[in-house]
Amino acid sequence: MASSTQPYVERRIIIHGGAGNLDRTTIPKERYDAYRTSLLGILKLASEILSEPGATALDVATYAVSLLEDDPLYNSGKGAVFTRAGTQELESSIMVSNGYRKRGIGCILMQHVKNPIKLARELLIRGEHGDGDGSKDHCQYSGPYLESLAKGWGLEIVDADYFFTQNRWDEHKRGLAEEHKRREEVAQTSKRSNSLTEWEKSHYIPQGTCGAVVLDSFGTVCVATSTGGLTNKLPGRIGDTPTLGAGFWAEEWHEDPDPGAQMSYKPQLTSLSSITDNVSRGDLGALLQDCLPSLQSSTRNDEASTGVPAFRDRKPASIRHAVAMSGTGNGDAFIRMAAVRTVAAKSRFASTSLTSATTWMVGPGGELQKSAEGRWGRGHEATGGIIGIELVGSKGKIVWDYNCGGMFRAWVDDDGSHQCLIFREDDYDNGPADWNEGMRLGYVA
Repeated sequence: MASSTQPYVERRIIIHGGAGNLDRTTIPKERYDAYRTSLLGILKLASEILSEPGATALDVATYAVSLLEDDPLYNSGKGAVFTRAGTQELESSIMVSNGYRKRGIGCILMQHVKNPIKLARELLIRGEHGDGDGSKDHCQYSGPYLESLAKGWGLEIVDADYFFTQNRWDEHKRGLAEEHKRREEVAQTSKRSNSLTEWEKSHYIPQGTCGAVVLDSFGTVCVATSTGGLTNKLPGRIGDTPTLGAGFWAEEWHEDPDPGAQMSYKPQLTSLSSITDNVSRGDLGALLQDCLPSLQSSTRNDEASTGVPAFRDRKPASIRHAVAMSGTGNGDAFIRMAAVRTVAAKSRFASTSLTSATTWMVGPGGELQKSAEGRWGRGHEATGGIIGIELVGSKGKIVWDYNCGGMFRAWVDDDGSHQCLIFREDDYDNGPADWNEGMRLGYVA
């Protein structure tokens, strides 16, 4: 809860449903429309809750991602992708910029919690109260014991077949068949190949996290993420979604005031060097006091009589900053780059906007893409994007960028209008025509 002295912050929200080899071949028009309808519907419901008095970023981000988990269009919850063994292993995470001691939670290898994001939220909150059933001190959890905690706390538990969808199963089986085909070709030619087959290029292969980033009226930013991981990943593989700093991050800091903005005490004896110094620094107030000692004396007397320090002794208020981001795409590259935390650090310590830092990492030709070196464009390595929100003072800004064909995303604009994009333009006909165009520098229109 914000104090009465904190300025009101305009609420902001952005959600995403994954990124990857999206183009007019892999996403037919009817499926493109289905994604848009879903994203805008979820955004509408979540933003309505965000507009209620006292709504928190934590609650709204959790709610938005739970809706994404319930929609089989996305690779999270019901509709999650399969491992090579034909099982589903779910991951989720949540993090706030302030207000909770642990700040961030990652959940791994879940198979029975209907909404994994709700479990991440529960772990964050219970860390503030007593022992929290043993959860007080930890930030990452996995496996059956984690799910037993969820059951004991009253979260909805389902059989593993709840998460099954025929579409994902067909992708799983065809993906294994394409991999076998590729291996046979390599064996016949004795040449190593990491390239995608034509079928893989012409079908969207879900590999992205679903996520939401929310800024509430108190100035807290929250990121919530959920995923099934990579299609046909090895069982037991852990991605960037539950890994703090890799696929999600949130933090807050206060920018120190400009030291030059604070006037310092000057002795009554005025020297030429003192006057010159004041002139060179543009410190006109101190210059007047040096030239008119009576003014300086009067100022000190006023302070003594009123108990109120003069302006020259007041420190300018620090500027509040907060950021939160959710990554989506090829999670192993995000892990190797510590991608999302690196973006936050660049924004904070290099004093650059979050928009610039995000593009530097996941924009076309950015650091994530460079990490693939000569392998870029042959497969899905290092493809992905980031959504986020940056708070400076009391002003929040929506942020996003990506380096591949497209990214499912929707947000509320500065003027309150609801926006949704899959490609770089809000027009199916202007999306990349095929995989090669989509991978060409992340589809630069």
